[in-house]
Amino acid sequence: MTPPRWSVVIPAFNEARRLPAYLDDVVGYFDGRGEPWEAIVVDDGSTDGTADLVLARARACPAVRLLRLPANAGKGAAVRAGMLAATGAVRLFTDADGATPIGELKRFEPALAAGADLVIASRVLADPAVSVSALPHRVAAGRVFNWLVARLGLRGVADSQCGFKALSARAAEDLFGRLRTRGFGFDVELLLLAQAAGYRVVEVPVNWADQAGSKVGVLRHGPAMLWQIVRARARLRRRA
Repeated sequence: MTPPRWSVVIPAFNEARRLPAYLDDVVGYFDGRGEPWEAIVVDDGSTDGTADLVLARARACPAVRLLRLPANAGKGAAVRAGMLAATGAVRLFTDADGATPIGELKRFEPALAAGADLVIASRVLADPAVSVSALPHRVAAGRVFNWLVARLGLRGVADSQCGFKALSARAAEDLFGRLRTRGFGFDVELLLLAQAAGYRVVEVPVNWADQAGSKVGVLRHGPAMLWQIVRARARLRRRA
């Protein structure tokens, strides 16, 4: 069997409502490319039928598969499990809500072709060719969060938290093999690890639209995310 060129990892916790349409978009996009691919949906302990929906889609499309975690472990843990189970030469993780359309992957391809190890989507970098639709309070909270993250050592990244990132297989296996953050703060640890290891990171503006039903809230999860990042930074310092 030809190994996939692309792997798409989608973490999903109780996403029975939002996931099906986006998964259909993923299937349609890659079926139209004519390249081998796979999509791995990581069910992070869902209780709403998410797994059954994915299994039904997988029966119709063998490129789709389900990876089921026995209990809710956190977004970072789910993405890590999917990226380490993936076999593609390029491995993308993306949110189940479809806030970043799968077609935005085309904006990543020049950087990947030029040798980038990690390409990350940005809702902050200005580009007249893209549109970002976000609630004002989320924009303000994101700016504060990214300012704090910069103070904690993440250099040269405008938007650490957009859930649309692609890695080479080598970088994915190395970085996710060492990733320890299980919650929403995992993106920052991933980028800190990448910078410390000397990987080439490229940030690319993308189209993005806020979706109803977000699983992460600034007030609910912000303090825990910052604490996760502080701990990740401490781990890096101990390894240095």
